[in-house]
Amino acid sequence: MSVEEQVLHYPIPNDAALDPPAEWARLRSTCPVTHVTLPSGDRATLLTRYEDVKQVLADPRFTRQLTAPDAARLSAEGGVFNSEMSQIIPDGGEEHQHWRRLVVKWFTAKRMAAMRPTMTQIAEDLIDDMVKRGAPGDLRADLGFPLPVYVICDMLGVPATDRDRFSYWSDTLLNLTRYSKAETEAAQGAFFQYMSDHVAAKRHRPSDDLLSELIAVGGPEDGGLSDLQILVTGMALLVAGHETTANMIGKMVSMLLADRDRWERLLADRDRWERLLADPSLIRTTVEESLRFDANSGFGLPRYLREETEVSGTVLPRGTTVVCSMAAANRDESTFEAADQMDLTRSPNPHLAFGAGAHSCLGQALARTELQVVLEVLLRKLPTLELAVPVEELERVEGLAVGGLRTVPVRW
Repeated sequence: MSVEEQVLHYPIPNDAALDPPAEWARLRSTCPVTHVTLPSGDRATLLTRYEDVKQVLADPRFTRQLTAPDAARLSAEGGVFNSEMSQIIPDGGEEHQHWRRLVVKWFTAKRMAAMRPTMTQIAEDLIDDMVKRGAPGDLRADLGFPLPVYVICDMLGVPATDRDRFSYWSDTLLNLTRYSKAETEAAQGAFFQYMSDHVAAKRHRPSDDLLSELIAVGGPEDGGLSDLQILVTGMALLVAGHETTANMIGKMVSMLLADRDRWERLLADRDRWERLLADPSLIRTTVEESLRFDANSGFGLPRYLREETEVSGTVLPRGTTVVCSMAAANRDESTFEAADQMDLTRSPNPHLAFGAGAHSCLGQALARTELQVVLEVLLRKLPTLELAVPVEELERVEGLAVGGLRTVPVRW
């Protein structure tokens, strides 16, 4: 199968806030390995089929080494994927697995279960505050963004009062088009200095948080991480731990309210499991289906190819930069029956929203728990919740590496 000659601009333009671009289905069926032009003007190769994306994400030959001289720049200004900082956490092999083992202890199902009551209280308080201010509210600003920030700040021992600064730093790191190179570098420098001071303070006054625990392990000679690796781990978790989930909360609720039958189905199930004291399994499958169905998940995952490899019958030369569109792959009819329908009971649901293989999202248990808690609390406290604008008026946030909506106006 040859790579299509016509070169698309990527990300593929799309005005609809919640629906996928029409090109996804065409590419999957006729040209699943295609050339695209990135915002930087550089060329890359886009993958849209489920099996191809899963293969590449799990293949160690496809690396995160996007600082290589022949790697495509995602944007002219650089950004989080192309920064030297992104290379400080080990890319693969035993070093990467060692790093994951040290960090993943803070993201186990057991720890998430212990954190759940606190998350629930935060969600209740934020919703109460939104209600006090009166309808319409902005679910993105009033609940979607604050909740994950409070949670990840607590895990890192960082004051949540600095959340506005974190949001700006995250935005500059993840935005591919909005900021100049000078603005991006200044934000990265300020963020780096902040986290450097924070890690130094934790070394002198440790507490019960992830960074203090990483410091307590010792340096590389003791089986731990270097100061620089701990610092960058903190930065990466702060960005990933709030930006992606914050945006996903708004998108998930919008998808469920866009079709009133979905929300009513959840309300009926809530009444049933409250009456029977049963396990609200529909909450879990709804969260998974929201993650699969999300057509506005952002850029996807870029990978750099260190050696010639074949994907879907196409030979990719060494030095190719591949973009894996997990969102397009999650709509693949060959893997998901009725892929373009949102089925709240879908199970199993092997979506790729959190990636696959050795680099799958470290914080996926945290994201799942936060999304489940938000849904549980909203159904209980605001059963009459609805969008305050037609779904056609919802606007995408453009240029971000992760997808989101500008606002999620709601009333109740």
